[in-house]
Amino acid sequence: MASSGQVFPGPIRLFLENRYVFAPFWRYHHGDSDAQDWDVRFDAARRRFHDALSNGDTVRILSMLFDRLYVLRNQLMHGGATWNSGTNRDQLRDGAAILRDVVPVMADLMMEAPEGDWGVPMYPVVEG
Repeated sequence: MASSGQVFPGPIRLFLENRYVFAPFWRYHHGDSDAQDWDVRFDAARRRFHDALSNGDTVRILSMLFDRLYVLRNQLMHGGATWNSGTNRDQLRDGAAILRDVVPVMADLMMEAPEGDWGVPMYPVVEG
């Protein structure tokens, strides 16, 4: 994988600046009164992302990124994206580009450090 300066600012910036993968945006559209200020929160999240990017705060960037990828996952699994349409394609394209680079790196890190504390598997192999 190329350095983050070469690969990530484009797809990650586009992805994290897309309101359609921002959970409070959807809570607002579902009538959650606590999400009335979703746009203010979105702007604050964008500033936090840009600060994290300029400070090289990888943990914060990944945390924000995985939150947004989870929203995209929910769109795909629960009907927010439709087959063969133009709907949600920007975030789908950007999310896929990010995962194409991140997943192999994460797998390599885990394989190189099998003794690491990777947490308890949520879906372990069950015989039977």
